[in-house]
Amino acid sequence: MDIAYNVQHLSQYMQAPREPHLKGEIYVLRFLKNDPTMGIFMSRDPIFVLKSYCDSDWSSCPDSIRSVSGYIVMLGDSPISWKSKKQATISFSSVEAEYRSI
Repeated sequence: MDIAYNVQHLSQYMQAPREPHLKGEIYVLRFLKNDPTMGIFMSRDPIFVLKSYCDSDWSSCPDSIRSVSGYIVMLGDSPISWKSKKQATISFSSVEAEYRSI
């Protein structure tokens, strides 16, 4: 289960949550409670190499057709910062725009 994606998806409905969103939240919390391996691993390794990764996808949100981008910053093997965000605008390629107009 990709916890970061599920939390990001549920957080979109914080202003006006409905019953399905609450059920999804309860599902995620029960999953985390019942899996003792879930958590943030902080390594004891004395080698502190700062690494960062970023990625984005194209129209992954089926509700809004918006792209989601994100990043994670690691200090050694330990995550110290991360974020995922749905893009504010929608862009279409010219081929897709022609296809949608048909």
